[in-house]
Amino acid sequence: MPSKSHSILNNALIKQLLKDGNEITFIRSHEYKNAPPTLRQIDVSSNKELLPANAINIKAIMDSTVSNDPENVRRFMTTMSIKTLENKNVQKLLMDPEEKFDVVIAEYMYNDVLASLAAVFDCSLIWLFPMEVNSDILKRLDAVPNPGYVIDSMSTKVLPLTFKERVEELWALLKAEYMFYRYFDDMETEAYKRLIAPIIAKRGRQPPSFQDIRFNVSLVLGYSHVSMGEAVSLPQSYKNVAGYHIDEDIKPMPKDLKEIMDNAKDGVIYFSMGSNLRSKDWPEETKQKLLLMLGGLKQIVLWKIEEELPNVPKNVYISNWFPQSSILSHPNCIIFLTHGGLLSITESFHFGVPIIGIPAFADQFVNIKRVVKKGFGIKVDLTYNLVEDLKVAVEKITSNPSYRLKAKESSIIFHDRPAKPIEEMSFWMHRFRDMVKKL
Repeated sequence: MPSKSHSILNNALIKQLLKDGNEITFIRSHEYKNAPPTLRQIDVSSNKELLPANAINIKAIMDSTVSNDPENVRRFMTTMSIKTLENKNVQKLLMDPEEKFDVVIAEYMYNDVLASLAAVFDCSLIWLFPMEVNSDILKRLDAVPNPGYVIDSMSTKVLPLTFKERVEELWALLKAEYMFYRYFDDMETEAYKRLIAPIIAKRGRQPPSFQDIRFNVSLVLGYSHVSMGEAVSLPQSYKNVAGYHIDEDIKPMPKDLKEIMDNAKDGVIYFSMGSNLRSKDWPEETKQKLLLMLGGLKQIVLWKIEEELPNVPKNVYISNWFPQSSILSHPNCIIFLTHGGLLSITESFHFGVPIIGIPAFADQFVNIKRVVKKGFGIKVDLTYNLVEDLKVAVEKITSNPSYRLKAKESSIIFHDRPAKPIEEMSFWMHRFRDMVKKL
């Protein structure tokens, strides 16, 4: 995935694998900087052509011209995986009969295409799953879970479900199964037969059926945790590792930013819509209303926006980049105004900061809904009434200490684990690899 947020997860994984002394071949769209000799990088940055810089536009979402339709999402992700296998650099790697690996770790995103990499090298497969637990990933490890308590990957519901919601989840599951076998099974199988089966045959083995490959996963490392999502029954081959991307060694802030935060006697509000949504795409009228509303607050506001704005109020500081972890870890940060991406949500849990969420697409809606249910967040719809609703939400959180207390409570639960997420991830990967070597 040629997305900054996905590269953050990938780079954290690579960093730990390198630290543990592994030799790694990394198929990536974003370069891993200052790579040691033990890291070989296979460039698939051409995948960015499928995800134009302005593909996910705030104004388009406000105008309701962008659809979060499950079929479109799955088709895009499947096309992305097929394009990865078609890449000439990847094909060169796959066609070399001397290439051998102990384990293939691939990112699962709505399709099984990349599972075929493990079939080429006749090794085991670990899925890296960048979402909360849902039925889509669990049915690759076990029986299809009960839709009465395990939601669909595109659902916006949280447990416990009402009877009506259970029926809706069952219907969503049936529709997803129909859609898969009607459209995507053939699409994935054709790519396997065209791009992968001939390579396996050249290596002197009978190519297995793609159906066998699809369900031949040995371990899932899921970016999830019970404190953030739901307490559902999980197979032993699914491990929760949410938070592994967060560096425990918080980098110091630039001196000027530190002074601003240290002296913010009424607190700091951090406003960021993530790496995929660009704040410069807010409608001009909305941007001016935001400046006026934020300028009327007594708190300091740090707004991540990719352009210079005129007439910025004295309490508002804008930049195209802020050190997010450093800001959220500061005791004076009192609200995180976010789009609700899972990495941002996880950092909020990690540091215990209340949230005002403005979800735009994919799993952001259910991420924010879970935070609201846990009592330390407020959801604001991405509409032309946004500014008025934001003002009400800010006043509600700053006047009610329960949001801060619930955020701290959730953070304590998030940290109450036998090991840090990156350490647990490292343990399971290497435990698994060592078991494979003994076979």
